[in-house]
Amino acid sequence: MQGKTFEDLKVWRDSREFVKSIYELTASESFKKDYGLKDQIQRAAVSIMNNIAEGFERNNNKEFVLFLKYSKGSAGEIRSMFYVALDLNYISKSTFDEYYKNVIEIITQISNFIKYLKNYSGKK
Repeated sequence: MQGKTFEDLKVWRDSREFVKSIYELTASESFKKDYGLKDQIQRAAVSIMNNIAEGFERNNNKEFVLFLKYSKGSAGEIRSMFYVALDLNYISKSTFDEYYKNVIEIITQISNFIKYLKNYSGKK
């Protein structure tokens, strides 16, 4: 596995940046009013990076893969919530497209990392 700490992982660093962007997005007036959606999308974003960190610290590729799958699930949940935000006019179509692209990039990184870990552990 690459990196000595989870902070060394590009997917974790990108997830951290994504969390910051989600908090900035949900600080807008339209999101502030919808406490449920705002809190849920923030929790799901934080869950992505936290599950990567927790899985890494397990020092076991099989468990790490499981936590990466949890992270990927949280990213999927965010994708779904972006549609809610768009449908309720909390975000514009261009903002939706930008954030959707970002979350897809994270999902792709997680998927590729899962494949890597499965191949890596299969060779041991």
